[in-house]
Amino acid sequence: MISSLKEWLLPKKNAETLMSLYAKSGKNELLQRLVELHSNDLYHFLLSQSDIELAKDISQKTWLKIIDKRELYQCRGSFKTWLFTVGRNTLLDEMRKLSRFKLLFDDQIEPELIQIVNLDNNSDIQIKFKLLLKNLPFAQREAFSLQQEGFSILQIAQITQQKEQTIKTRLRYAKSYFKQHIGG
Repeated sequence: MISSLKEWLLPKKNAETLMSLYAKSGKNELLQRLVELHSNDLYHFLLSQSDIELAKDISQKTWLKIIDKRELYQCRGSFKTWLFTVGRNTLLDEMRKLSRFKLLFDDQIEPELIQIVNLDNNSDIQIKFKLLLKNLPFAQREAFSLQQEGFSILQIAQITQQKEQTIKTRLRYAKSYFKQHIGG
C-alpha cells in the first residue's frame, strides 16, 4: 500500500525527464533517482576499463561533473549515453594525468602485462573471461564493455566520438579474440 502510494505521488520517470527536471530545478531528489538508476552501470563500465579504486574515484567525479554542469544538459538523446560520455572523458583525463605523474617519478615504467593462465575445463570461465577482457587493447575493451552495458553501435560511436564502422571493427576484433581464447 505504501509503495503504491509513493509511486502515485512520485510516478516513475525516465532518466531523460529526470535529468531535464534536475537541470532546471537542481532538486537533490531528482539527482538521487538518477544515481539510483545509473550509478551501478557507470561503475561497472569504469571498472572494466580500470582498477577498483580508479573506478570508484572516476564514478564520483563523473557525478560531481553532472551536478556542476547540469545546466548544460540538452535532452537530445539518451541520458545514459551522455552520462557514459562524461564518465569516459573523465576516465581518460585521469589516465593521462596518472601516466604523466608516473613519468615524473619513474622513466622506466614497463606496461603491465596480464598473464592468461591456462585454465582447464573445470576452472572458472569467469576468471578467464575477466583476464581476457583486461588483456584487450583499451579501444576494443571499451567498445565491448559499452555493448555489454546495452548501448547500440550508434550510441557507442557517440560516447567514444568515433565512426560507427570503427566501433564495428573494434567489436569484431574483440569478439574474435574471445572466440580464439575461450572458444565458440
